[in-house]
Amino acid sequence: MSISRQNLSIVIVTLKSEEVINRCLNSIDKEIPIFVVENSSNLEFKENLEANYQNVTCVLTNENLGMGRGNNFGINLVKTEYALILNPDVVLQPNTIDELILASKSNSSFSILSPISDNSSYPNYKLMDNDKLKKNENFPFLVKSVDGYAMLFNLNKINIILRNEIDNKKNNYFDDNFFMYLENDDLCKRILDKKEKIFIVPKAKIHHLGAKAVSKKYEDEVEFSRNWHWIWSKFYFNKKHYGPLKAIRQGLPQYMFSIVKFLFYKITRNKIKQKIYFNRASGFYNALTGKPSWYRPRLGE
Repeated sequence: MSISRQNLSIVIVTLKSEEVINRCLNSIDKEIPIFVVENSSNLEFKENLEANYQNVTCVLTNENLGMGRGNNFGINLVKTEYALILNPDVVLQPNTIDELILASKSNSSFSILSPISDNSSYPNYKLMDNDKLKKNENFPFLVKSVDGYAMLFNLNKINIILRNEIDNKKNNYFDDNFFMYLENDDLCKRILDKKEKIFIVPKAKIHHLGAKAVSKKYEDEVEFSRNWHWIWSKFYFNKKHYGPLKAIRQGLPQYMFSIVKFLFYKITRNKIKQKIYFNRASGFYNALTGKPSWYRPRLGE
């Protein structure tokens, strides 16, 4: 079966995303149902979206679930065979959905299809190991992983993979342990390990604003959170897939470097940089000692 507008839904996880969400929603076909998972209890945000967009259902989680759990929450609301996961700072081009539909007809065995970022300097995919060939821009091509801000799931196919995972008792798409970062790489690796396929569709283009999903007035808090979770997630990902020795070997130099930088910025009284490197060291230490990804940005009410 291939994708159509009748069997496709869209899931968008938001938090303090008022500055970008309308541009995203306005780029999506009005007949496609959209589930917005707002990681807060912001009733005004929900009411405004549902009043302005008839195809939008906004669900309040009343807590910050992060990206992995938030997307799992949204996907479980979907009743269609396919779900397109988007970040709120992604804008589709007018033909993006059409190109994804066409690609699904000729590549029906896919588990994940992804549109391609229009910024070639920052590709939203990783090629297969040892694959350095220039890709034909007219045809979908296989990749190792795709960035989490735009992923189209073949839910029936992925559900089969999940059911066969011994350690995935909840049948989650994304591993709930990732609060943010690398939950997409983790899912892609699990899919490839089952010999399933992930494609990039070069004709289906998107524009990613990049780190704009949360309002600019919270940029310091968001930066603190990013640094903590990036280090935590890297350690957890490596430990999960390659063992604790590789996780320690790759993470320890960054941990030592972060301590040195923290001390330097403490002496020079740069509080922002001091907090960033403290959080990097803290993220590693918490992952090393088996603590969950507990850090949350302070974004106010």
